[in-house]
Amino acid sequence: MADAKTPTPNFPYRGIGPGEGAARPGFPPGAPTPGVTEEEGAKLIVGKNIRLKGEIADCDTLVVEGHVEASMRSRIIEIAEGGVFVGKVEIDSAHVRGTFEGDLTARERLTIHATGKVSGHIRYGQVAIEAGGEIAGETEVLGKEAAKKPASPSSSEMPSPAPRPVEPAAMKS
Repeated sequence: MADAKTPTPNFPYRGIGPGEGAARPGFPPGAPTPGVTEEEGAKLIVGKNIRLKGEIADCDTLVVEGHVEASMRSRIIEIAEGGVFVGKVEIDSAHVRGTFEGDLTARERLTIHATGKVSGHIRYGQVAIEAGGEIAGETEVLGKEAAKKPASPSSSEMPSPAPRPVEPAAMKS
């Protein structure tokens, strides 16, 4: 009887833990994922060339490297360069290097990096836009009351204060 051998991969193994393997696609090499540590809870990574459609629940951090069409209430969304999110999100913090289209509520902070494009109905506590980053549509600054409200997966309605249009000088096409 022949000896059973354990198959060996014919490609180099890259672990997914901190400090292992190469940088994630769409994120600058050597830069840690903004504001995220391993202890922060449930994390979903939608990889490059992956399409996901539906409702996302019980996810603390969503990382979009592929294409997502969904609604979500969470803490953090990160859209990598080349990543696309279409839909409705209510989160604490958003980091956009790719494309977001739809309704976005960032209770604390919305960061649009140089390669990021955000369009639709956008609400935020604070915003930071790097040179080259784009924002288009209706924008609204949340009051301190709305910014402090934590994510509540059981609530299906989001607050709907009066929209404030983007000034033409701040909007790019």
